[in-house]
Amino acid sequence: MDVNLDGTTIHASTGGREFDPSLPTVVLIHGAGMDHTVWQFQARAFAYHGYGVLSLDLPGHGRSDDPPCPTIGEYADVVARLLDELGVDAVRIVGHSMGSFIGLELAARYPNKVANLTMIGVSERMPVHPDLLAAAEANDHLAFDLVTSWSHPPAVHTGGHPTPGLWVMGASVRLLERSRPGVLHNDLAACNAYDAAAERAAQVTAPTLVLMGDRDLMTRPKGAAALAGAIPGATTVLVAGGGHNVMVEQPDPVIDALLDFWKRCDTGS
Repeated sequence: MDVNLDGTTIHASTGGREFDPSLPTVVLIHGAGMDHTVWQFQARAFAYHGYGVLSLDLPGHGRSDDPPCPTIGEYADVVARLLDELGVDAVRIVGHSMGSFIGLELAARYPNKVANLTMIGVSERMPVHPDLLAAAEANDHLAFDLVTSWSHPPAVHTGGHPTPGLWVMGASVRLLERSRPGVLHNDLAACNAYDAAAERAAQVTAPTLVLMGDRDLMTRPKGAAALAGAIPGATTVLVAGGGHNVMVEQPDPVIDALLDFWKRCDTGS
């Protein structure tokens, strides 16, 4: 599904079913240099479990128009405008990595638009090594290789995905190779510069889940737990064996954790 925002096309995958704004809406926000395809397992599962799904391509990514946004706050504003354009509010926000920061900013700036928030692969700060920033700025393939390697724990480097025939490492590097020149650097720089997470966390009023992979090498569980601790009433889930891209590596535990969290939010339990 394509949405026009003041002449800019923003693409959202709907999980294989036509988007119905009357259903509870789930908004899935990808990380740096990525696109909606990282949520393929979750998007389809939620679309067939009674939810309206919007798995976004942020500006400059996937099938959406250029340019990418230079800051986390500007990305959050785009998502807010998209929700206004579609006439939906009180949505379930699920972000990964940079997408978690976008979701956090959205929940703090636009509390009426967020029913609950899930952050995956996040930390209080996400500093980026200068060598990685330099490689990404030069569009050096080394940046894709480093991000792919650090996004997955050693066990994933040699296979073992529950879906037969799926090569996680290869798929991850191909996704980054498809990104437009400069987009990965733009996003990494936005994450590196974002220092408002702790401040925004204290402003969040929506029920919040922080989901962590215990083998995450990029945003370690200690930092994720610290951010969760700054959000009133936030809960945490630790996925055993999960890395930074846990929703790709272990889709079923992530789906189960989200469905359980939403059920508890809906019933007030």
